[in-house]
Amino acid sequence: MNLKPRYVALLMALAVLLGAAGSYIGIEYFAGGVQEESQSDQYADKNAENFGSLSEEEQKEFLKDMSGNADLKKVEQAYNVIQENYVEEVDKKNLVEGAIQGMLDTLEDPYSVYMDKETMEQFNQSIESTFQGIGAEVSMVNDKVTIVAPIKGSPAEKAGLKPNDQILKVDGESVEGLDLYEAVLEIRGEKGTEVTLEIDRPGVSDPLNINITRDDIPLETVYTDTKTIDGKKAGIIEITSFSEKTSDEFHEALKKLEDDGMEGLVIDVRGNPGGLFTDVQEILKEFIPDDQPIVQVEDRSGEKSRYFSETKEKKPYPITVLMDEGSASASEILAATMQEAGGYDLVGTKSFGKGTVQQAIPMGDGSTIKLTLYKWLTPEGNWIHEKGIEPTVKVKQPSYFYTNPVDIEDPFKYNDNHEKVKNIQQLLKGLGHDPGRTDGYYSKETEAAVEAFQKEADIPVTGEVDEETGGKLEEAIITEVRKEENDRQMQKAVEVLFQ
Repeated sequence: MNLKPRYVALLMALAVLLGAAGSYIGIEYFAGGVQEESQSDQYADKNAENFGSLSEEEQKEFLKDMSGNADLKKVEQAYNVIQENYVEEVDKKNLVEGAIQGMLDTLEDPYSVYMDKETMEQFNQSIESTFQGIGAEVSMVNDKVTIVAPIKGSPAEKAGLKPNDQILKVDGESVEGLDLYEAVLEIRGEKGTEVTLEIDRPGVSDPLNINITRDDIPLETVYTDTKTIDGKKAGIIEITSFSEKTSDEFHEALKKLEDDGMEGLVIDVRGNPGGLFTDVQEILKEFIPDDQPIVQVEDRSGEKSRYFSETKEKKPYPITVLMDEGSASASEILAATMQEAGGYDLVGTKSFGKGTVQQAIPMGDGSTIKLTLYKWLTPEGNWIHEKGIEPTVKVKQPSYFYTNPVDIEDPFKYNDNHEKVKNIQQLLKGLGHDPGRTDGYYSKETEAAVEAFQKEADIPVTGEVDEETGGKLEEAIITEVRKEENDRQMQKAVEVLFQ
């Protein structure tokens, strides 16, 4: 099929987006369709049109060109055979929607998806200063709805959701067979309502049931702090996602820290699932001189485009970047570029590994296809997709940072021996109560440690772990996790800064 150039251009109608869940910043809202024109300029013809904007005659011409294709005639033939002969009456709309979804399914690309008009409307309703839900970024990995990262301060983070958790059920109903956005609509809901997620967690043999109370999720993306180490002042800028105003917020935060006399900078993108391609570029332009590319983009033919800043020299202070397994996509662009083009250290653990670029393509009737169009490459031309980026300074958090939510049906007691007891032992150890052993056997030493914790928490001292004791253990460990002095990765990032 030979389409005229102006019709090919409709495939490039909106801004190029990035995000670990494929161009979506957060679990419950869609970032496409609200980008500034400068973002469209990255890859799209400014005068590009979508099908819905063509005149009636132009639409007819476009469809005529398409209908001449033998493969499409086969699809049309199948449509007619089913519609006219199937044993029961068939909804025409469902046939069309199913055909589109089926084509995308054959790509086996979790980031290329179709959203019908109704789904798009529900997502667009959430493009506000806040939205309501659990606050996590998700993706489809091996046909499983998978947590990329919980949003900072969100109910998902507080409840203990972690990167790579796979959602099996929502309120007891399986999500198997649902596409990503159908599953998301099951998870989201009004502030104050509760949802129970059944989670399959890597390394944990039995599924976990996690109760989460939905809340307002603010879309603030930049947070600042300062730390003084050996008389030197370090500025901290945390970026939780890359949305429309992130680069502006970042520039303001950086200027304030510089004006306040900071002597070094830590950029923290831990748990940052990604976001807008253009925003991460604008941030990198602050730091990377114009003699090296900020990022490269490769199309299906292998042709590469390189993007540069206009900066003439590096900042006069040292910089480190903090990342972890929840750092994805645009976060990985930032980390890779700061290391390869800037020579700065990356501190933490290996990143998520998403190296593709999607574009939202409106279909003219309110529905949208989001299609993978490019690979992004590091300044040196590396593709990190499904590999992630290794830190130059590897640091894990204390072991209790990686414990699981307490899931109790019957109380745990002396002589029990299973994985959930092992989790309790790790929690106790993290709280300074020595359980004696941490292999999952509920020993007398573990019983004594539980009694000591119960006494400290002012709850009945039984030596058994029931729901009340489990809840108190979770509360106590969350308090420990939030203490700055327990953040080994941040401590190392600041230490590396002034070495």
